[in-house]
Amino acid sequence: MSQLELLGRYGPRMLEGLLVTIELVAISVALGALISLPMALARLSSNPVLRALSLGYTFFFRGTPLLAQVFLVYYGSGEFRTFLESIGLWWFFRDAFYCCLLTFTLNTGAYQTEILRGAIRQVAAGQTEAAYSLGLSRWQTMLKIVLPQAVLLGLRPLGNEVILMIKGSAVAAIVTVFDLMGATRLAFARSFDITVYFYAAILYFILVETLRRVWNRVERRLSRHIRRSTA
Repeated sequence: MSQLELLGRYGPRMLEGLLVTIELVAISVALGALISLPMALARLSSNPVLRALSLGYTFFFRGTPLLAQVFLVYYGSGEFRTFLESIGLWWFFRDAFYCCLLTFTLNTGAYQTEILRGAIRQVAAGQTEAAYSLGLSRWQTMLKIVLPQAVLLGLRPLGNEVILMIKGSAVAAIVTVFDLMGATRLAFARSFDITVYFYAAILYFILVETLRRVWNRVERRLSRHIRRSTA
């Protein structure tokens, strides 16, 4: 089979898999961001219970392999099938895509929690003191003063986390999700042509490089006033 025939037969399926990869990563990163805010605030809280719960969450998901986490959710949920059916959630856990989505969300949420926590701590203490002197409450100070600055400070590491999630999402293929790597594995199983993995690598590279360039442009645009003030 020539390379043109190989691309003509399996290229469309690989492009469909690329869209699945983008969907899986985009949704999990967005949901992970929603998790990261309360978890980061819990890590910074004076309440020892909240701090312990947040620390336990980030400690587990940052300290164990993503593949092991996927296996625990996808295969482990079968051990609780009766219970999950009784509460109407088995439809979710029997689907490999949803299991990967849940696992990726919890995984990236843990990393984003640490990114946001670190960014919040980088905001100068004088900003908070000035807000209090103007009569702002603690939550008003956090929402209007600290968090906007923390988000800007965390943009670069957050972009790196998204890139790592794109590359790490390839583990979804192991539990039969037909993302880019899943479609590539299927193409290789049928064609026995190793070059399909080369084409998959090119697609991953294009996706990551496009994201990197867009992210850098967004970061420069959002932080332009910071560069001007320090110039």
